[in-house]
Amino acid sequence: MLRLFVAIPLPESLRRALVLLGGGIPGASWVAEDNLHLTLRFIGEVDEGTAADIDEELIGLQVPAVEVQVAGMGQFGEGERARLLYAAVARTPELVHLQERVEAAVARGGSPAEKRKFAPHVTLARLKGAAMPRVQAFIAAHSLFRAPPFIADRVVLYSSHLARDGAIYRAEADYPLRTW
Repeated sequence: MLRLFVAIPLPESLRRALVLLGGGIPGASWVAEDNLHLTLRFIGEVDEGTAADIDEELIGLQVPAVEVQVAGMGQFGEGERARLLYAAVARTPELVHLQERVEAAVARGGSPAEKRKFAPHVTLARLKGAAMPRVQAFIAAHSLFRAPPFIADRVVLYSSHLARDGAIYRAEADYPLRTW
């Protein structure tokens, strides 16, 4: 079984800027710099045949490159149930179109449809028992964070291997987006 997701890789300069913001929240498990990305579709565990079918569908992806803007911070979950700290990503029509096309390709490849609404973000930390006043202070202190926009000219199919020190991601395949 393979644990897969489709994402937009972030430029090194953006990953570096985001990782430099991290820290200061006891109970937060910060994402490693190399693991920062913008998930378009979490697939989960699939067998190798389904993975090959998904890959085949993604190869046929005919979508233009999109501009991505990371700006602001937020959290998923409220109060003591907060589970994720993230950098917000602007939900543009072009990005939504790309995500919808990825979703359709993954579904054609044999993965059940995603039920959650697409909420573009970059996960910065997972929160387990984190001090909520510190989380709120972090969000407030970095609410004006704004990175230069970048052009996403490819999406990547990643595998995820859970390890004691956190997930290890490996790029399995790249799918270029149209740049003309």
